[in-house]
This record gives sequence, C-alpha cells and structure tokens, in this order.
Amino acid sequence: MSITLSSVIIDAAEIETESVFWHRMLGGSIHRTPTHHFVQAPGLPVLVVQSAPGHVAPSWPDGTSQQMHLDFGVEDLATADRTATDAGATRLRPTEEITSDTRTGSRVYASPAGHPFCLREA
Repeated sequence: MSITLSSVIIDAAEIETESVFWHRMLGGSIHRTPTHHFVQAPGLPVLVVQSAPGHVAPSWPDGTSQQMHLDFGVEDLATADRTATDAGATRLRPTEEITSDTRTGSRVYASPAGHPFCLREA
C-alpha cells in the first residue's frame, strides 16, 4: 500500500492573513473559497488554510502544546529568515537575526495565526 501526503490543513481565524503569509513564504498560488484557501507551492503538498473563527494560537514554547509543526529545509538560512520575517513570521527560538555566528541549527518561528514552523539548512 502506498500513502502520500496530499495536503496539510491549518486553522486560522483570519484565513486571508494566514494564506497570504504562507504564499509569501512558499510561492506558488492561492485558490480561495469562502471557508478555505488552498496554497499550492511547487514540490509541496497543498497547504489548506481553513476558517476557524474561534481559533486560539498555541502558546508554545512557553505554554500549551504546539500540537504539530512544519519543518522546512532551506539552502540559505539567512535568506529564509528574512523571507519568513518579512512575510510576517515571529521568531520564537532563537529570537535574534541570523549572523555569520548563528547560521547553523534549526530556527523556530510562528505564522501570523501562531502555528510553529522550523527552518533549517538542508
């Protein structure tokens, strides 16, 4: 039996803000319906931002469980960090900008809706 990952669904109270964030991060296109925005980026499963009016962002790493997170391998961590923060991500760990001394290791961020994700050099 073969199983493939066709999509990842992310809840957000403000689906336009969240879907535009992921589009700016990953590229590709957005197809919008009233309750779901489908972000299709080259080489990735569809990222579906689903309307969840009562969505409460996880308070991880200092509070409740993160539930899940996405990991992205990148060629240039400094460029990916700028792309993420310019798109609206919040740095969670470490919080400083990447310099020549901090280029290695995983960086943890939150999307505008508070969903954690990591960037790491591939």
